[in-house]
Amino acid sequence: MPLDERTLALLACPLCKGRLVWLSASKELVCRGDRLAFPVQNEIPILLTSAARQLSTQDLEQVPK
Repeated sequence: MPLDERTLALLACPLCKGRLVWLSASKELVCRGDRLAFPVQNEIPILLTSAARQLSTQDLEQVPK
């Protein structure tokens, strides 16, 4: 699922309302501020904190700024 810039501009982290970064390799939307990765299933972003995984420092270094 390729997310374009216009679609990404509409999405925000449910906790901090910050910008999300699309990681196509893992099919996740990442919030750098909260260190959370939200899954995308069947081309639908699951922006629930209960569905997100916590990112380690090493994982966070892989996320483009």
